Amino acid sequence: MTDQQAHSATPRDPAPNAPHPSVHDTVKLAVVVGALGVVFGDIGTSPIYTLQTVFNPEDPHPVPLNDNNVYGVVSLIFWSVMIIVTVTYILLTMRADNNGEGGVVALITLLRKWTRTHPGRKASAALATVGLFGASLFFGDGMITPAISVLSAVEGVKTVQPSLGEYVIPITAVIIIGLFMVQRRGTETIGRAFGPVMILWFVVIGAAGVGGILEHVQILKALSPTYAIGFLAGHFHIAFFALAAVVLSITGAEALYADMGHFGRKAISRGWLFLVLPALTLSYLGQGALLLKNHENISSPFFLLVPSWGRLPLVLLATAATVIASQAVITGAYSVMAQAAQLGYLPRLRVTHTSATTIGQIYVPFVNWLLFVSVLTLIFAFRSSAALAYAYGMTVTGTITITTLLFFYVAHYRWNIPRWLILLGAVPLLLIDGLFIAANLTKLLHGAWLPLLIALSAFTVMTTWQRGREVVTQERERAEGSLQEFIDELSSGKLAARTVPGTAIFLNRGGTSAPLALRANVEHNQVRHEHVVIVAIETEPVPRVPDDKRVMVNDLGYGDDGITHVTIKFGYMESPDVPTALARLAPDESEGPLDLDKASYFLSKIELRRGKARTMAGWRKQLFLATSHITADAAEHFGLPRDRTVIIGSHIEV
Repeated sequence: MTDQQAHSATPRDPAPNAPHPSVHDTVKLAVVVGALGVVFGDIGTSPIYTLQTVFNPEDPHPVPLNDNNVYGVVSLIFWSVMIIVTVTYILLTMRADNNGEGGVVALITLLRKWTRTHPGRKASAALATVGLFGASLFFGDGMITPAISVLSAVEGVKTVQPSLGEYVIPITAVIIIGLFMVQRRGTETIGRAFGPVMILWFVVIGAAGVGGILEHVQILKALSPTYAIGFLAGHFHIAFFALAAVVLSITGAEALYADMGHFGRKAISRGWLFLVLPALTLSYLGQGALLLKNHENISSPFFLLVPSWGRLPLVLLATAATVIASQAVITGAYSVMAQAAQLGYLPRLRVTHTSATTIGQIYVPFVNWLLFVSVLTLIFAFRSSAALAYAYGMTVTGTITITTLLFFYVAHYRWNIPRWLILLGAVPLLLIDGLFIAANLTKLLHGAWLPLLIALSAFTVMTTWQRGREVVTQERERAEGSLQEFIDELSSGKLAARTVPGTAIFLNRGGTSAPLALRANVEHNQVRHEHVVIVAIETEPVPRVPDDKRVMVNDLGYGDDGITHVTIKFGYMESPDVPTALARLAPDESEGPLDLDKASYFLSKIELRRGKARTMAGWRKQLFLATSHITADAAEHFGLPRDRTVIIGSHIEV
């Protein structure tokens, strides 16, 4: 564990009316096309398996396939999409952003800032912890989405030739292997094709839906909410269990919010309202009409919407669409885990930026290979999209409910929306979310336990790491001592140290304690450099920090001793580059010119050991120590030149 592994962030609330650099004021067609290619892949491929799963005869709580139930289910799907995606996300939640960025992590950072400025608000801290569990659920979503999406698409080959069914698992595995192998190359190159492919996808499924509707026009009656309400009220014992599969129609809703920073709220909203929502509606109505025409079409209503000659091309297009959907979720998992690490919930992870133009396109090797192993395991364990569907709904409902809860809390306490208006919106939406959660809990023994286990594991790791950092910080403060007292003793001559030429840069946790490496250099080697820069890196709870607010300088009370303390601020979505930030310093700010081309960088490497103090439960200590081993190399993470970086070791017990 190095100096910056346990640094503490000091967030600043940006000006209320500050412009959001990542939100597009004018929406260009290219931005909307890009959003269509990245944001809507998951929810856009839901029609492949949703209706088929609702009426799956092998379901532990099967929904009888008859005309009345078809009308009720299709209506329920349509209005679930309208209420949760259009109302909850498009109209409401996407208005809550953190400098233009969205997602559960953005809501967590808003709550963290509120907690720091209003220490008495214990509910804010508690809800931030709930939000952390929501981020953990999203990580589970990143495991399940590639498996169920690609499986459901490849299963379409059985409508072309039933004997091809035995090849579904091998083909799916090969596609998944290829998908994760190319992640390190990034999505910039293939991303240019994402938008046009998804536009073609939505046009095709919409057109296929129209063909189905023309076969049985009466299905349009399902657009009336009376059919959804009648199905729920009149057949609740059936409709309740159907909700566990209906929720599949809203998978990917969180992606609309999480990717808001890349494309802006307007581009996503327009893509949804003018293309995605109509295409999905037509597809679900068309499948419903197909079932009304012949109940035997339940074997694969999505693919059977097209003539036999068009099924193989549709399978290929569906496979491409599901790969894009998987890509978007995988990239989202990278972002969530990287942001969690920046905010101190995970150890420092090695992050590679794969695009010179799009800052959000990153590759996190550890997360990539963890997802890879997990996805392949799910494919070979569940072996069908129908079996995985039982597990899928829990991640979706959990994340949506937590996001809705956090949004209304933020709306009330940060925007001062009246409590009665908050309750008017929150109560019905949370009741609907609660119904979905309750329905999915009935699948607990049939696979819904899996995402909960994944989320609970990730949540435990993150909260343990957060607590462990607090313990390490306390111990380090004792070992390092006061920075100001150390500088005073050095300036007064109490600490004898010979001055040698050159520039030395010491990375440190903050501005109150002395770097262990600097203390060791002075006390044991009795030397100090002519120019000493003590660097503290702070991760702000905003995506990016403007360059004019990047660096803060403190002369520590002595303007001519050659020792300067510099605080460098980075946003949680930025890659810290210390040398580039230091190059912004003027000679008068650093008490003389810094020779950064020849400067030596010093890191204090901490070896963690399990101690006897009751700081944490024994198993949590072991987990914290084990998690510390995945910490990325500090020199690489902070952009330090490896050939001029010196590491001085010490140890701390936890």
